[in-house]
Amino acid sequence: MILLRRLLGDVLRRQRQRQGRTLREVSSSARVSLGYLSEVERGQKEASSELLSAICDALDVRMSEVMREVSDELSLAELAQSAAASEPVPAPMRPMFNSVSVASVTGVPSERVTIKAPAEAVDVVAA
Repeated sequence: MILLRRLLGDVLRRQRQRQGRTLREVSSSARVSLGYLSEVERGQKEASSELLSAICDALDVRMSEVMREVSDELSLAELAQSAAASEPVPAPMRPMFNSVSVASVTGVPSERVTIKAPAEAVDVVAA
């Protein structure tokens, strides 16, 4: 099961670490206890919208940026989860090739050229 609070905590922790800031600095700036902020970052506590706003302000990052990153992470997690639950994808089949010989492209005799291309990709029309 994908937990939104865990994804949100991961994003907040990465934002803080990118800035090289400690939990103590951010918790002081956001006016939230260090222990509670730590629990939010570890995905153990749900952050209210007010708390999330305070943390984003303390990190000087827009809440929309944080939520966008959470949304991206959620999409990836859902894809990974559905891929793990589905049947294995069969190995791709090697495409069949047709050979087409061309004696003259412009009407001027030239070297004979053989072109190999996937059968479904080539339409040969005799003029």
